[in-house]
Amino acid sequence: MAEEFKPLNSGKSDCSDQQTWGKKSTRFDYIVKSTSGDEDYPEEACEPWVHGNAQIDNLQVNGTATGNFEGTFQGTINQQSWKGFDISHPSRENYRLRYVCLEGPEGGVYVRGRVRNNTEINLPSYWKDLVDIQSITVNLTPVGSHQDVIIKRWDENKIYLQSKGGMPIDCFYHIFAERKDGEKLIVEYPGQTPKDYPGNSSQYSISGYDY
Repeated sequence: MAEEFKPLNSGKSDCSDQQTWGKKSTRFDYIVKSTSGDEDYPEEACEPWVHGNAQIDNLQVNGTATGNFEGTFQGTINQQSWKGFDISHPSRENYRLRYVCLEGPEGGVYVRGRVRNNTEINLPSYWKDLVDIQSITVNLTPVGSHQDVIIKRWDENKIYLQSKGGMPIDCFYHIFAERKDGEKLIVEYPGQTPKDYPGNSSQYSISGYDY
C-alpha cells in the first residue's frame, strides 16, 4: 500500500528556487500569470519567481514574436532559407511530395498560358499598377510547327505578336515582370545577418530569420 503523500514544505516557508516535476503536456495552452496586481502582498511571503529561463519541447506562436536575442541551438535550422511546400503525394500511396520556390534577384511575378489563332496576349488588368511595364520579358514556345513568332511590341495591357507570312499562331507563353509597388531588391550587401540589410526590411519576410 502506497504511503500517504506529504508535501515537502508543508508548514514552513522555503523561498529557494526549486526544480519542478510532472508529466509533459502536449496541449498548447496559454501560460498562467498568477501573481499580478497584488497590492497587499504579505511582507513575510516569498517573493514570486518568474521565468528568466525556460525549457519547452514545442512552441506555437499565433501572433508575432519579437525581441533582441542570441540563440544556441541543437538540431536543424533552415539556414539555406528554401521556401516550399510538403504534401501527401497526389499519385503515389505512402509517399510525399516536396517542392521549393523559384527565386531570383528581383520581386518578380509571372503569367503563363497558351495563345491560339490570335496575335495578342492580354495581360492581367492590374499589372499596369503592379509591375514595371518596361521590365516585361516574354518566352514563346511554338506548338506543332515553326511559326517564326516575334514580339512586335507591348504595352500595359497586351503583348502583340507577329508570325512569318501571317500564318496562324499557336504557342505557349511565359511572361515575367518586376513589381514596382516597393523598393528594388538589394541583392548583395555588407553584413553578418539579415538585420544588416540596408533597405526596407519590412517589405520582406525572410525564411529562417523572420519565421
